[in-house]
Parts: sequence; C-alpha cells; structure tokens
Amino acid sequence: MAPGVDSVFGTVPQAAPVAVFQLTADFRADVDPRKVNLGVGAYRTDEGQPWVLPVVRKVEQMIAKDTSLNHEYLPILGLPEFRANSSRIALGEDSPAIQENRVGGVQSLGGTGALRIGAEFLRRWYNGTNNTATPVYISSPSWENHNSVFTDAGFKDIRTYRYWDGAKRGLDIQGFLEDLEKAPEFSIFILHACAHNPTGTDPTQEQWKQIAAVMKRRFLFPFFDSAYQGFASGSLDRDAWAVRFFVSEGFELFCAQSFSKNFGLYNERVGNLTVVAKDADNVQRTLSQMEKIVRTTWSNPPSQGARIVATTLTSPELFAEWKGNVKTMADRVLLMRAELRSRLEALGTPGTWNHITEQIGMFSFTGLNTKQVQYLIKEKHIYLMASGRINMCGVTTKNLDYVASSIHEAITKIQ
Repeated sequence: MAPGVDSVFGTVPQAAPVAVFQLTADFRADVDPRKVNLGVGAYRTDEGQPWVLPVVRKVEQMIAKDTSLNHEYLPILGLPEFRANSSRIALGEDSPAIQENRVGGVQSLGGTGALRIGAEFLRRWYNGTNNTATPVYISSPSWENHNSVFTDAGFKDIRTYRYWDGAKRGLDIQGFLEDLEKAPEFSIFILHACAHNPTGTDPTQEQWKQIAAVMKRRFLFPFFDSAYQGFASGSLDRDAWAVRFFVSEGFELFCAQSFSKNFGLYNERVGNLTVVAKDADNVQRTLSQMEKIVRTTWSNPPSQGARIVATTLTSPELFAEWKGNVKTMADRVLLMRAELRSRLEALGTPGTWNHITEQIGMFSFTGLNTKQVQYLIKEKHIYLMASGRINMCGVTTKNLDYVASSIHEAITKIQ
C-alpha cells in the first residue's frame, strides 16, 4: 500500500448505477400514493403485482415431492433435457437442424449468461483466433446490456445499425439494410428475435427475408437474442419465426434464450444458448470450447429453474397449461396497449398513437423526449426510462386514466 493511502481500494471510482434498477429504487422510495412504475422489465398483474405462473407453482410442488432428486452437480453444460427442449421450442418440433444432429445447447444464467458465453466464444474462435477486431453490430437503440456484454468479452469495435425511425415511430428498414450492406464481411449482428427491446417494433416476415438475404450474401453472423418467445404475440411459433427462417436458409447461428419473462422465473436465472452449426462435428467441437468457458465462469449451472422448465416442456399436459399461462400475460399486454392508445386519442393528445398498438411485447417506445420523461417522474410520479420506453405491464385498469392524462399533460406542457 502506498504511503498516505488508507485502503488498497482507495482509488476505485464510484460506478454509475444501473439505470433501470435505480429507477425502481427511486419508485420504492416515493411516498406519493399516485406513483406508477413503468420502468421495471417484469410482468405485473392488473393489481400491479408479480405473478407466479400457476403451472410453475404446480411443477415446484412436483419437484419438492420427488425424493429421487438430489443436489449433485449438473454437467458443466447443464441439464440435458432442459438444453434439448429449450432448443426444440426455439427451432420447432420438426426442425431439420435438430433431426440432423447439428444443434446444441448450453444452459446459462439467464439470457445475459447465454449472450456472454456466446460472445466469449466468438471472440476466442470466430473469424480467426482471439480476433477482438471483428465488428459487432447492435441496433440503435437496443437493450443497454448488449453493448456491455460484448465490450467486456473483449470486442474492440462495437458499432450500431439503424433500426428506429423516430419521425415515423417505426422500423427504419432502409437504413437497416444499408448498414448490413456496408458492414465488413464476417461482422456479428445482434438481432432481437421478437419484441425488440426497447422499441417493441419488429421487422415483418418479408423484411426478415430481406435482412437474411443481405446477411447471407455478405457472410454476416446472426446472433439472436430471444427473451420474449410466446410473451410477445401469445404464440411460441410466431415469435420464433425469424430464428427458424434463418435456420431454414442455411445459416450457422447462435440464439440466446431467456425464460425470465415467459416462465416468470426472473430470479432463477434460467437461460440457454442454442447453437446451430453446419453439421454434428462442428457442434460438438463448439460445445467442447464452450464447456471450457463455462468451467471458469460459473463452473456449472443451478438446477431448480432448469428442472421447472424441462418438466413443463416434456409433459404435453403441463406444456399446454404453460402456453395458456403465457397467452394470459400476452393478452393483458395487448389489452393495455389498446386501452392506452384509445385514451390518448380520445384526449386529443398531440401526435399519432397507432404505434402503441403496432408495437409488440412488454415494452412500448412512446416517443416522449427526456424533458417530458422528467416531468412525468418529478410532477406525476410516473417512473419510466429516459428513452421514453414504458413497460406496458405497469399499466393497469386502475391507473390507465391517470397514466394517459399525465402523458397528455407532459406532451402539451413540455416541448
């Protein structure tokens, strides 16, 4: 320790708080009875409460009563039946890639863990060995962790591709395609499988076909992030369409899956990295290297959440019940979108509001600017991200009128 320095940690700077968690802390500290939290990225019931899916409650009881289970270590790559069935719902029951044994999975700590294992592998083994200069493209805007995960994995050239058109409040497909065309060959593109975070705006199937055509011609690597399968539209198959189309076009790809939203298993950290390769040999060698990465990251994963998901996905009765639970959540979000839009339009709120119902999934990109966001937080006690992103699950039949009138007030008072 240097003379005069009280601690070896004395020069460590204070890091900025993670925005969404700070927003939740501010909300909790607020004593105003009108307060509304539209920031948190988790499902809420119409009473504003977390929801444990009924099928999850049922399976938890089954696991608790199963005396054959123990607490031995899982394999490094995770629970085999969890990995296999996670990849199956991503790629489809009749996926040729699965039938040809060229699909593998890595159980991970949530979707973030899947992204990190995938990023670490790509830095070590993709486009050469330890090539930190491979460009990684992330949509503008995107979930803030995408940038951090790939930066922390060692990539030095993080770029953005055009995605959101603020003027028309929709997808900038022309800019997206132009950026794909200009990207150096073998660049990595992070693609949102469905329910784009934060915009809630997805390409149409025809637009996905255009995107895939350019990526195939330019030798670009697709890394899908699938955090909302089933939750976005209420249909597992519809929400996985883009991933399955890319596989059908012959792409080798990664798909990071999270079961936080569609199973409500937020704190169990249940994720899977699906790997689709050219053949079985390529999959096995890739998984062998991922096993090395996992060994020094979390060594092997926890079992509880993976058992819940695997048990549900392998039982026809439980699987059907789960799909019903997921549709319950998706339908509530769709209803709140329709109700919020109708109220804003009835109030004559300046601007167009069709994007509220055209967007999909948990989040809506409202178009509110930072001053209007601050007004809502400070004056109306409505907490949302600085980008104007709101969690539609935070809107309920009880606060709907207040949220709509407050947004109307912010837009008419603050430019």
